[in-house]
Amino acid sequence: MRYLPLTDPDRSAMLGIIGASSVDALFVDVPAEAQLTGPIRGLPNHMPEMLVERHFSELARRNRAAAYHPFFLGCGAYRHHVPASVDHLIQRGEFLTAYTPYQPEIAQGTLQMLFEFQTQVARLLGCDVANASMYDGSTACWEAIGMAARVTKRKKALLSSGLHPHYVAVAQTMARFTGDRLDVAKPSLVAETDADRLLAAIDGETSCVVVQYPDILGRIAELNSLAAKAHEHGALLIAVVTEPVALGAIRAPGEMGADIVVGEGQSLGVGLQFGGPYVGLFACKEKFVRQMPGRLCGQTVDADGKRGFVLTLSTREQHIRREKATSNICTNSGLCALAFSIHLTLLGEKGLRELAALNHARACAAAARLTQIPGVELVNTRFFNEFTLRLPKEARPVVRAMADRGVLGGVSLGRLYPDDGDIERGLVVAVTETVSEADIETFATTLAEALA
Repeated sequence: MRYLPLTDPDRSAMLGIIGASSVDALFVDVPAEAQLTGPIRGLPNHMPEMLVERHFSELARRNRAAAYHPFFLGCGAYRHHVPASVDHLIQRGEFLTAYTPYQPEIAQGTLQMLFEFQTQVARLLGCDVANASMYDGSTACWEAIGMAARVTKRKKALLSSGLHPHYVAVAQTMARFTGDRLDVAKPSLVAETDADRLLAAIDGETSCVVVQYPDILGRIAELNSLAAKAHEHGALLIAVVTEPVALGAIRAPGEMGADIVVGEGQSLGVGLQFGGPYVGLFACKEKFVRQMPGRLCGQTVDADGKRGFVLTLSTREQHIRREKATSNICTNSGLCALAFSIHLTLLGEKGLRELAALNHARACAAAARLTQIPGVELVNTRFFNEFTLRLPKEARPVVRAMADRGVLGGVSLGRLYPDDGDIERGLVVAVTETVSEADIETFATTLAEALA
């Protein structure tokens, strides 16, 4: 528990310096329905510190930890085994900061690590160059859309219906301030992606086409035709990867013509952590590098001819160029990027491919077992480690019933797309190397009971 020794005069002084009339004035952009109008329910107005700690500990114990239950949740955050050596190394004193150094050249070890991270990400995503990481996948996705607008001088972005709705929501929030127009659609419980819709919609006003790979339902799109049509009309193709382990088994988006590839790196080295902090990945073709957001580390030689590392191309950031900046992300997720890099280094190319093969095999086994349950159908027959089931009734109460039985059995699409008809019967199931045959059997038995 952290102690924050602020007094009312301290708060008044800070508000006076920034020109705000009250603390409430700092939250004018937050919708009224999302703001608290009184004390948090369930918390007493006053309690001794020791009892406060005990109360919060009791609340924390209500959480269902992924490690102690059959776990099949995914949709952008995945449970993978993280070697103990990753945690050991990131806690070394020279690395233990989640922030980027602001006198970077004296932190040669950090810069070298970030340089190597960039190399790994560029190779993994199939691109020429990558930056030193971003906050998370959703903000990286938006920054890619903004970058495409700068490159093409256009403001219309086509978003696949298979793009994670949280990523869509972030883009919509930011587009309110930039004037970008987002063409958005919701997915249907069908086996194929909406590539045909996107192909038909690309025109001379399109800045970019944004496709998730694999998408929110676990479907895998063929990107070559989308890239060709986008390029024909002067637009860019942006691919979003929320499960980087998949790239040990399927082609990298950059190899299929994607101009910008972004994603979430949490799967490698970073635990679930109740939703964060995570690490955004961002890579692109070399010809667009000066429009790429975030930070880049470069390799050079010093006056004595010795190899050294420097922070390069940071002059596009808001703390230097203010309103003329190409990016409002002036830092990187340094510690999470280090964890990602260590885990990927330990795996190597061979290990990543083996890990991907194991994930896919476990997912196939789970899909085969679950579709033996009467009324349960497999929506997409092509997938990596995540697939969608159509249940005979709405998925949300089924998921809750399974959780009550100690099984975290996937993400109901009705939670992501509420009040949207047939899609509420969809259940997205993720299966990684952490899932055992016994877990799959327990899931199947529990799902059958919840559907009965």
